[in-house]
Amino acid sequence: MVGIVVVSHSAKLAEGVVELARQMGGGEVPLVATGGVDDPDDPIGTDAFSIKEAIEKVWSPDGVVVLMDLGSAVLNAETALDFLEPPVDPSKVVLCEAPLVEGAVAAVAASGIGATIDEVVAEARSGLEPKREHLGVGDERPATAPATIDGAVTREFTVSNALGLHLRPAGKLVETLGRFEAQAEIANLTTGSGPAPGRSLSRVSALGILQGHVMSVTAAGPDAEALLSAVEQLVADRFGEHEPEEPISAAGDMREEEIAAEGRLVGIPAAPGLAVGPVRRLRRPKLEIEGHQVGSVEEERSRLEAGVAAARRDIEGQRETARRRVGTAEGEIFTAHLLILADEELLATARDAIGPEIGAAQAWKEAVTVAAARLRELDDPYQAARAADVEAVGDIVLAHILGVDPTPRLEEGGVLVADDLTPGETAALDTDLVTGIVTSGGAPTSHSAIIARALGVPAVVAVGPIAIEDGTVVLVDGNTGTVIIEPDPDLVREAEVSIAAAREAAAVAREEAWRPAVTVDGVQIDVAANIGSVEDAEAAVEAGADGVGLLRTEFLYLGRNSPPSFSEETAIYRRVIDVLAGRPLVLRTLDVGGDKPLPFLSDRTEENPFLGVRGIRLGLAEPEILSSQLQAALTAAAGTHLRLMFPMVAVLGDWRRARAMVDDALGRVETAPEILEVGVMVEVPSLALLADRFAEEVDFFSIGTNDLTQYTLAAERGNPELAGLADGLHPAVLSLIRTVTRAAEVQGPWVGVCGELGGDPEAIPILLGLGVRELSMNPVAIPRAKQLVRRIDLSDVQALADEVLGMEDAAQVRERAGRYLVELGG
Repeated sequence: MVGIVVVSHSAKLAEGVVELARQMGGGEVPLVATGGVDDPDDPIGTDAFSIKEAIEKVWSPDGVVVLMDLGSAVLNAETALDFLEPPVDPSKVVLCEAPLVEGAVAAVAASGIGATIDEVVAEARSGLEPKREHLGVGDERPATAPATIDGAVTREFTVSNALGLHLRPAGKLVETLGRFEAQAEIANLTTGSGPAPGRSLSRVSALGILQGHVMSVTAAGPDAEALLSAVEQLVADRFGEHEPEEPISAAGDMREEEIAAEGRLVGIPAAPGLAVGPVRRLRRPKLEIEGHQVGSVEEERSRLEAGVAAARRDIEGQRETARRRVGTAEGEIFTAHLLILADEELLATARDAIGPEIGAAQAWKEAVTVAAARLRELDDPYQAARAADVEAVGDIVLAHILGVDPTPRLEEGGVLVADDLTPGETAALDTDLVTGIVTSGGAPTSHSAIIARALGVPAVVAVGPIAIEDGTVVLVDGNTGTVIIEPDPDLVREAEVSIAAAREAAAVAREEAWRPAVTVDGVQIDVAANIGSVEDAEAAVEAGADGVGLLRTEFLYLGRNSPPSFSEETAIYRRVIDVLAGRPLVLRTLDVGGDKPLPFLSDRTEENPFLGVRGIRLGLAEPEILSSQLQAALTAAAGTHLRLMFPMVAVLGDWRRARAMVDDALGRVETAPEILEVGVMVEVPSLALLADRFAEEVDFFSIGTNDLTQYTLAAERGNPELAGLADGLHPAVLSLIRTVTRAAEVQGPWVGVCGELGGDPEAIPILLGLGVRELSMNPVAIPRAKQLVRRIDLSDVQALADEVLGMEDAAQVRERAGRYLVELGG
């Protein structure tokens, strides 16, 4: 394998060229950078002896190619040849005049496939061909000629990756071709350019093969068929580029040169859409304890109590704001924060620490720090994650103790950039100011991400450290998880056109949301809403919901010291039913435990509450509460159509006990529902695996993809380190969904999805292809989901579902689903 040396006056430049060239497919090529001189005051220059050592380091009997930038680099490279000693043969070291960056990339790609030193030099010298071809300058490009390989086999491929055969995928193609004993030529049938030798990276890159272009590969030799099969796999794998189909979504194709020139951050998509604007950061209050005057013990304890009371009012306000703007379920996120303020141990620790020299601020800060540290030490990821909640609540209290306004400020509009955002900060965002969100940490399933989606603010999370100055313009693609730094003006204009088009399409979708969602081949899909209050029911009807696929009844129980009375519960359910005006309602029985404890129930200390007494298990353990709830629901639904659903069912025995309680409650109501269906929420893999047995007894299955994903992949959905794994489009999760739908097809129950996937545009076609016939989601997602369903042909998505079930991970599934949406028209 030919060795490559890159020489530059700048050590950083030489290292950067080597890094770039190695990423283009030169992982095994002997490649080294040398440059600069050992002079802190003037480090720019070259050194002959350093070049000699670099040549010796990559020496190979196949030879060494040295690429240099200019001036003394050439002179010192020539001098270095005079210093070489055996076994290095100076006659096999070529000083190449090729352009440094382009030449190095082309040379490394050629060396990587075993080219001779003459072929490597030729490739380096032709490194500018792709750029000339793209810009249409110069007359040095080889003329297009017909294929010249005798007795060859030709196969055609459609290139689907977003950026086409830019340098990196072209390098993968050339490297793949070089592994086989066969000649190969490539041509772009769409534009008529080519053929180009398959071993020439520069010539292949110059063909200008873009997304959607048809490429022909002609091969001859003993391995011709194997070579073509390898190319077929490479094309199917999108040349190893597993980012979503359109890095700038509908803003048009983004050229690789633009990405490289502008720079980008890559994270995880958390809320869909595009946003363009200057970087802005929240100005959080400074909470400085040092120098804060300390009063008497009684004064400080009163100050602590006042701070807690003020924080409670703030958090109650955040909850109401969230309920009003994004729904009751999201608002209940703040109920957990209120419970932190009610933690007697935390309050007692702070009160007891107050003394003559320790004021309320210091005592509270230390108590919060200790409580958060204890949580972080726990093995259970959910409990450990609560440390951030404790600190967020602690800061609100501390601000009030110090007499500081705890509200973070965003002084100017733009893209909000932060390490992370608390749910309260996200819910309070002014969407007229904030066009997009980018965070260093976080996860797409975090509370803040859920709120961002509900607000319709494009968001990208988990991008890592963000070293971008305030005011720098960025382009955020919440569909793909990409952030472009200082994008080209043309790219910005394209994005702005796309944003305007998306707003117009959303307006059209809202206007047509009242219409049924009927597929191209005439199958009606029920598009329902997930709700958690009477107000949510009103929002669902306004959004065009065909019904309610999930009524979370926990809102009646959380944040109180006693369960609701029978009359109170009955009245609330009746109000929801009246708002729906005959639309179907799926009422889920109390789903608490795990991340939603009830203070008035017996204390259950569990090492892992997510695998403990929650959902139906808690209902069966507290039969008085479940029985009262069932009777209230049946009474409220008198003369109507009610669907009762039990959560967290894992075994037939629990289902049968719960179903018997329904029959018992029916015997105690004066007027029963006109139609009653009773079903289960599919959250536990054991239920999915036994779906054929459950299907003989239940009226419906509703798949809760959030927990089903968590339990199937052993990946806690709120853990940012597992954000890429905890994706409901993982083939393992989809296989369980297929198991359920097949069992239902035989036995007769209908199947819906009420988890996050239900409103995910990339998931909807796959879910319908698997046999799901009801989708339930946040009301704000309903118009777009209906619009999408109306463009789907079930025969197409059934084939799509079969295809993705054979894939390896969720990233591959999402890529394929994204491609389907592009083919569908967006």
